Amino acid sequence: MKATIWHNPNCGTSRGTLAILEARDGVDLTVIRYLETPPTREKLAQLFRDAGMSPAESLRMRGTDAEARGLPAADDDAVLDAMVSDPILIERPLVETEKGVALCRPKEKVEDIL
Repeated sequence: MKATIWHNPNCGTSRGTLAILEARDGVDLTVIRYLETPPTREKLAQLFRDAGMSPAESLRMRGTDAEARGLPAADDDAVLDAMVSDPILIERPLVETEKGVALCRPKEKVEDIL
C-alpha cells in the first residue's frame, strides 16, 4: 500500500504517526516535509475534500496567528490561500492512502486508512 504523510518533524503527533507508518509492513511510504515543500492549493483542496473536511476545519490554531487573521471564519478560498502562503497554518499530519485521507490527530487515526 502506498501512503504519503505531510510531516513536520517538530510535531510529536506527526512523529508518532510517521512511526506507525514506518512500522507497518507493506507500506510504500513517501514523507513530505510540508514546511519545506508545501502542497499546492489544488492538492490541499483535494486532501481536505477527500478527508471530508473544510479548509477551516484543517486550520492549525495553536502556535499560529490564524485567529488574529480571522481565518476560522473566512471562506475556503481565503483559508487555502493563507495555507499556501504560510504552510504552518496547515494542521498536521495529513496522511493519504488509496483508502482515503485523514488528519491524524490523534496519531491512531492513521489506522482508519491503512
